[in-house]
Amino acid sequence: MPTNTYESPLSSRYASQEMLYTFSPDKKFTTWRRLWIALARAEMQLGLPITQAQIDELEAHKDEIDYEAAARYEKQLRHDVMAHIHAYGDQCPNAMPIIHLGATSCYVGDNTDVILMREGLVILRKKLVNLIDRLSRFAGQYKALPTLGFTHFQPAQLTTVGKRATLWTNELVMDLEELDHRIESLQFRGVKGTTGTQASFLELFGGDHEKVRQLETLVAREMGFEKVVPVCGQTYSRKMDANVLATLSGIAQSAGKFATDLRLLSHLKEVEEPFQEKQIGSSAMPYKRNPMRCERICSLARYVITDALNPAFTAYNQWFERTLDDSANKRISIPEAFLAVDAILQIYLNVTDGLKVYPKVIEKRLREELPFMATENIMMDAVKRGGDRQALHERIRVHSVAAGKVVKEEGGANDLIDRIAADPMFGLTKDEILAHMDPAAYIGRCPEQVTEFIQQVVDPIRARYADLLTDEQPELAV
Repeated sequence: MPTNTYESPLSSRYASQEMLYTFSPDKKFTTWRRLWIALARAEMQLGLPITQAQIDELEAHKDEIDYEAAARYEKQLRHDVMAHIHAYGDQCPNAMPIIHLGATSCYVGDNTDVILMREGLVILRKKLVNLIDRLSRFAGQYKALPTLGFTHFQPAQLTTVGKRATLWTNELVMDLEELDHRIESLQFRGVKGTTGTQASFLELFGGDHEKVRQLETLVAREMGFEKVVPVCGQTYSRKMDANVLATLSGIAQSAGKFATDLRLLSHLKEVEEPFQEKQIGSSAMPYKRNPMRCERICSLARYVITDALNPAFTAYNQWFERTLDDSANKRISIPEAFLAVDAILQIYLNVTDGLKVYPKVIEKRLREELPFMATENIMMDAVKRGGDRQALHERIRVHSVAAGKVVKEEGGANDLIDRIAADPMFGLTKDEILAHMDPAAYIGRCPEQVTEFIQQVVDPIRARYADLLTDEQPELAV
């Protein structure tokens, strides 16, 4: 229903509920509370005067956030972290004195950002793995179906429908490798203090450096991290954000390439995205079957690729130990990149589950161009019968130009075969020339390449992520 307040299409139309929750206020602020509990627990274990009763009180209220109270405090204090500390403290009066002990705002802010980015990447990994699986099945199904290849979108040598699909799939494999690396290499910001020196914690522990080191290890492990940034200022290096969004941009690039190819194939009427029974392609032209899903992929991909510049600019512009001009940008650019890529993969999965291939159209276009493709084999056959290779090459050039003129200028059929058959220099009958017209003779190792790609590249991914594979069809909002 229409409302009088702007809402992002990423949340209302495109992204999944799973990803929307990951970057929701509730997920963010309950993660802050988990971080405060982890810090207090580790400080207690290492000897600070914190009681188990205080920890229990914090645990009891970690999911009961009073957002109205937090909003009132933030309006008064102009500081979101302090507002939530006070709102939490109202619920936990006994623990209030030890919440956020020794920490700076980036303890909860930055560590939460890393946690949410990692969880977002894990969500995307499941979709990426399933996309690789499904697209590979399509490639295997059509591995031997000859189709006209294109370079510069001009007719080139033959390939197969399945081989072309492996090109799309392989780019997703590259994205998966990059995403896996990003998940593995993400580091917890840790317990570093105001400017990254850990001075406040060293003071709390009476100058005991070992306890400060142990504190950071305990907190990181409770939050699921073995790796912690070795050094930082007040914030972790914003290059981490830039690297993560570069990974998302890579996925968008691959999806956009696929969707662009499919839009062109749709124009050629060779392969189409799914089209529902009552779907309307155009309000004015009832016959239209617009590739709207792939157009949406391209549209969102363009947004993500551009959005990935945001953290790059932020990273170079962080002064010394920190400035705050990153904050407002991060709140928008990072979640929206995740939501957009999530939407892209949802649509991509939907499209690959219902790709429609039209072999007769593919064959018709292939037959129109095949005489040109077969000329080298025809020439070699004539040479074996005593012909002069150079002279035959020139005759084929002349005949090809003439046949091309008939097709382009007169709108006629390609008569190259008839021209060659009528040329005594070749010494070949029309039937002998037509023997060279089998498309399967011009696809090289395409079927074998598809099989080898699936066995050597895709099957190990399927085995490694067997628990992520599903036949569930993603729901699209519209």
